Amino acid sequence: MDKDQLKLTSSEIGTLWLEYVNGTAVDIVNKYMLSIIEDEKIKLLFEDALKIFDKQKHQIKRFIVNEGFPVPVGFNETDLNKDAKRLFSDIFCLHYLHIMTLHGLLGHSTSLSSSVRKDLRHFYESGTQEGMSMYHRTTDLLLEKGHFQRDPYFYPEENQAFVSGQKFINGFFGDKRPLASTEVIALSLNLKKKIMEKSLSIGFSQVTESKEIRTFLESASTASDQQIQSLSKILKGDNLPVPMSWESEVSTSQDAPFSDKLMLYHVGFLLQSAQAYHGSGLASAMRIDIVTTYEKIILKNLMITKEWFNLMTKNKWLEEPPLAPDRKEIAKDK
Repeated sequence: MDKDQLKLTSSEIGTLWLEYVNGTAVDIVNKYMLSIIEDEKIKLLFEDALKIFDKQKHQIKRFIVNEGFPVPVGFNETDLNKDAKRLFSDIFCLHYLHIMTLHGLLGHSTSLSSSVRKDLRHFYESGTQEGMSMYHRTTDLLLEKGHFQRDPYFYPEENQAFVSGQKFINGFFGDKRPLASTEVIALSLNLKKKIMEKSLSIGFSQVTESKEIRTFLESASTASDQQIQSLSKILKGDNLPVPMSWESEVSTSQDAPFSDKLMLYHVGFLLQSAQAYHGSGLASAMRIDIVTTYEKIILKNLMITKEWFNLMTKNKWLEEPPLAPDRKEIAKDK
């Protein structure tokens, strides 16, 4: 069947809607960071990131408009104050681009797996390839500058072994077994993302105009710190290194580069994205104490996300995604 005969499904419209809103939020942050970056190599990456998303944004808009749906408002230049004082260091900006690229790769792959129409599949495939290229480039530059935080090293065993008995899952009583390499994957990734979440919350709390939003951001930062400590404790229990924090890369500026709407949305986006990574960590955990840690983190994040939702809706900042038709309401109006 020709692509023009295939209407986009609800899932396909949903992924396009999310890609647009989340993408425009990150794009505005990237534009600000480009305006303050002094390092020419880092600046070049941001220039390319902006060009890539500009092309993607126009393609997403075309998909949505052709289906008769309204294009989301998302975020634009009204959410940006390019004249604001420097809030982040060049290295923090590079870390930000690296972490957001990881989020983008996950978003593209999820969107691709939900897509059927050929032109949309090709769009997400292209986006994934561009994201992979940016991941390589940000990783290489972080390595070059000595700022890439590699995961812990393990020493190889002579022979393969098999699990035997309950000791493997024990985490509260008796001797704990050492961490499995499969558990370290999620611990390390979740820590890096939590560190970014905390650092942005701190920076945004310094510059927001709203006392209510500042209180929320401070609460979110405190929760992130507690979760960082909980995950770090597990690694330290096996004398393994933990990723360093980035708070020192946030300046003391109180000059807001972004609208309150964008800053609040961005933190909420990170909180919601984190739940997927926490879920993966929970699924891969085979020690009871690790399972319990992830369960507590997921529950706490749900509580914080509820507060975020209330603030966003109170300020009328949360856009409504396309909804399924309300058949009862339609019948009522007959």
